[in-house]
Amino acid sequence: MKLTKERIVDAGMAVFAQAGYHGLSMRQVAERLDAHAGSLYYHVRNKDELLTLMADRVCHRAHAAGTAALDALPPGATWQQSLAAQATALRRTIREHPGGALLLADSPKALSTGGLSLMERLLETFHTAGLSPEDSAVAADTLLSHVTGFVLQESTQHRVPAVSAELHAELCARFPLIMTTLPRWSEDEKFERSIALLCTAFASRARS
Repeated sequence: MKLTKERIVDAGMAVFAQAGYHGLSMRQVAERLDAHAGSLYYHVRNKDELLTLMADRVCHRAHAAGTAALDALPPGATWQQSLAAQATALRRTIREHPGGALLLADSPKALSTGGLSLMERLLETFHTAGLSPEDSAVAADTLLSHVTGFVLQESTQHRVPAVSAELHAELCARFPLIMTTLPRWSEDEKFERSIALLCTAFASRARS
């Protein structure tokens, strides 16, 4: 098949999912495409540009998912509902792309148009909420960082090993807040509550 920028990005995403940032190379991408590495450079200048294109793809898909989520809100939805819809769509999209959290975290530095679109819409939401331009910028960055960090943590979680009754009692004694009082929510419930807490903090900065 003819090499195209889209096919190269497809292959880059697949290699990135398996090997991560440091394992990604133009040679590996070329091998996945059954092509010579040199032929890739007619379409993508280097690894940095490939990473930018990959991040942009994830961001654009997240933006489209956010648009669909916003369109599904009832008339008169609050800015908190709008923010939650955007955050939920972003989390879902990142989870659909292995390594997507790392790609999205780097997207603003690469001036990804997809990443900038996500930020622009968040700023509009915070302006609607009554935050100052300065607070809106910090709030949007905080929300994006929280969502990407949340997904990154989800992707690295391991099953909690079984412990003996003796060790469990010892842990409860040493760490009572963690072991005995912290609710055992699902990841979805925890995410929803985290966004609600952030919204409460953002609302406290809104101008009356």
